[in-house]
Amino acid sequence: MSKNLIEFSNNLYNYFRYLFGEESANKYINFIQNKPAQYLRINSLKTTKNKLIKKLKEYYKIQTESLPDFPYSLKVLDNKNLAGKTVEHIIGDYYIQGLSSMIPPMILNPAKDDVVLDLCSAPGSKTTGLAELMENRGTLIANEIALDRIKVLVYNLDRMNIVNAAVLHNKGELLSKIFFEHFDKILVDAPCSGLGIIQKKEEVSKWWSIDRAERLGNLQLRLLIAAIKMLKVGGEVVYSTCTLTVEENEFIIDKVLKKYPIEIENIELPIKSHDGFTSYKNIRLNPQINKARRILPWEADSDGFFIIKLRKTNKTNSSELIKLKRGDLTLLSYNNKEVRNLLSNIENDFGISGSVLSKYKYLIKKNNVYFIANDWEDQNFSIFERIGTRFGVIDKKGGITLHTQAAQVLQNFITENIYEIVDRNELKTYLEGGVIKNHFSGNGQCAIKYNDSILGAAVVTDRGIKSRFPRSKRTQEIVTC
Repeated sequence: MSKNLIEFSNNLYNYFRYLFGEESANKYINFIQNKPAQYLRINSLKTTKNKLIKKLKEYYKIQTESLPDFPYSLKVLDNKNLAGKTVEHIIGDYYIQGLSSMIPPMILNPAKDDVVLDLCSAPGSKTTGLAELMENRGTLIANEIALDRIKVLVYNLDRMNIVNAAVLHNKGELLSKIFFEHFDKILVDAPCSGLGIIQKKEEVSKWWSIDRAERLGNLQLRLLIAAIKMLKVGGEVVYSTCTLTVEENEFIIDKVLKKYPIEIENIELPIKSHDGFTSYKNIRLNPQINKARRILPWEADSDGFFIIKLRKTNKTNSSELIKLKRGDLTLLSYNNKEVRNLLSNIENDFGISGSVLSKYKYLIKKNNVYFIANDWEDQNFSIFERIGTRFGVIDKKGGITLHTQAAQVLQNFITENIYEIVDRNELKTYLEGGVIKNHFSGNGQCAIKYNDSILGAAVVTDRGIKSRFPRSKRTQEIVTC
């Protein structure tokens, strides 16, 4: 093979040929030589398909195509290199995500009053998809074991304006000792050997082996067992991987079916898929596993995936539960006197009514104020890395300086002190955290608007309008239109 081609190791080819046949193995080799298709998941909390299509075309010459079976998705046809550099991307109007990867949250289909866990959540593509399906309501907990991936998870939760989620940093297989029979729905998008994503990650072909797949299978089994224990009776779990091996998929399901009170649900995918294997290397598996769905990359023009949905039918035995200290943090409602006093200047400065602010609970940590959906419920505050998202900072006068996150979340309710950016230079200045040298007659703070969207907050000073666009977002290259 020439150097510019992605290699498909003999080890991998032989496995794939045994499982799917020589013709399919060759189709996969041919498929991974092409550049991956690019898809966008539209943030239904912030925009509509028609608005996004129009903005991408007019401002960036990005041509997109609707996907009939994916109502909140678009396929990028040209200028793919710009899709991650638009203003609309940085403020969370859409998420760049593989088409197959969008499906597990759709199959779990959480409601806005559900208590939901994403067990292996970073970088947050599926977590944010779950939050959008929940309409930013209910209780969503996002767990991630890798500390270095927590940062990107929080970044994406913030970017997509998610306000019904709290972030955990823990071993997923141990969480059943804290949350026994607690959740209505759980997503287990398990770490895997990546056999379905070679087109995006060429290195998979270099290190993939059946031994590695089997070792990962041990972890995947522990994660799924923990999820089953954490489900309420009648609750549902979706198990998914971006690998195609039987060792990491059907074998895992067959083992839990033998020991735990679960049944497999019928599911329909909005994309071509195949039944799960019910026999492999002369090993017979539970025949109900044919209800699982396997997506083959070259048929989907996306990643390969395995997806199955399970329902818990009876109680499970609990492990010894961990007793947690609640800590001194408290979520306060809008009716709390301290909260109402703090928020009074926000109502005055931005014209946001109390009826809107009462839809959230507030967490005060020193001078920082966070907020989360009013119906979010969990009392174990001490275990979370973060609850909700930033609302603002308490100033020296006892009022709140609004954070950009809150300005974006509340953009439809801000009616006062809005400064509309007039040209590309001002846009660039704001996004880089600078001072817009323009007179603004409003009071000490304002919201910044551009192309019908609130970009964030700012402070009005004698020098001009000082940007409060977060530092974490200033490092990303953004193309101004």
